[in-house]
Amino acid sequence: MNKIFTVLSAVLISASLWAQAPQQLSYQAVLRGTDNALVSNKKVGMKISLLQGSETGKAVYVETHTPTSNTNGLVSIAIGGGTKDASSTAFASIDWSKGPYFVKTETDLAGGTSYSLTTTSQLLSVPYAIHAKTAESIVGGNAGGGNGGFSHYIGEEFGGGVIFHLWKDKLGAEHGLVVATTDQSAAQAWSNIQNVGIGQTAKSSWDGLSNSNAIVIQSGHTSSAAKLCLDLVSGGQNDWYLPSIQELNMLWNNYFTVVKSLSQISGATQLGSAAYWSSSESNGDYAWTFNFDGGHAYYLDKTNTYFVRAVRAF
Repeated sequence: MNKIFTVLSAVLISASLWAQAPQQLSYQAVLRGTDNALVSNKKVGMKISLLQGSETGKAVYVETHTPTSNTNGLVSIAIGGGTKDASSTAFASIDWSKGPYFVKTETDLAGGTSYSLTTTSQLLSVPYAIHAKTAESIVGGNAGGGNGGFSHYIGEEFGGGVIFHLWKDKLGAEHGLVVATTDQSAAQAWSNIQNVGIGQTAKSSWDGLSNSNAIVIQSGHTSSAAKLCLDLVSGGQNDWYLPSIQELNMLWNNYFTVVKSLSQISGATQLGSAAYWSSSESNGDYAWTFNFDGGHAYYLDKTNTYFVRAVRAF
């Protein structure tokens, strides 16, 4: 057991997932061996399982692939396009509304089926069927002037920043998410505390405020990306926080409209074509980032320094 843990801890598999077509999801992983060297130009065996509910949930879909990594150790596959396990349900029959879903990846670097390397991460991008429903409310809010029942619109300068998402609660009250007009840092570590996981209170893919509060109350905490945001007073507002990974994904969904608005606000700075920290922890060593140079989510080492941009809700 200790030997397996040692091997797994030395292997970094960074995944990027996004909605591609109604019945497939693109998946990329960077493979490194136990010596931390890239596994380049090599055929590998991969088993993909979609787990429902949690990291240890029921596998609702299982398939296998044998991709070949490129020079940079990158493998690319389409989930839904592999060899389906005989006992597995059809990919098209997955009910995405009954999530969350997690992707379990098992890898054999020798190209066979003796899978010894395993990683599990939450499916953070919104599958096509769900995204289509979400887009209806976004389009309604985009038009402004009350169209779709919204009094605000995506790209509006409001509440100390720019609105990038709108929704209504079950009582019909309007709510939104606002991104700050400037970065809070271009080189900030996720937290000064390393190799100690916070746990479920900082792992939400959608509740950035809850994550942020969990980060700053961790024993031994003195500095973090979350603290920069929680301490921010800007645009007359003091309720900023470090966005969750899904909130950053929603910001990306309306990237053009937001950066267009930022370009017209005096003193505002654009979102960099770089990785931004989210408040969503992966484990004790890693937390999720979102790269605005292409729109990919990766979990990266908490000791690394990346950009920080606060958001708030109304």
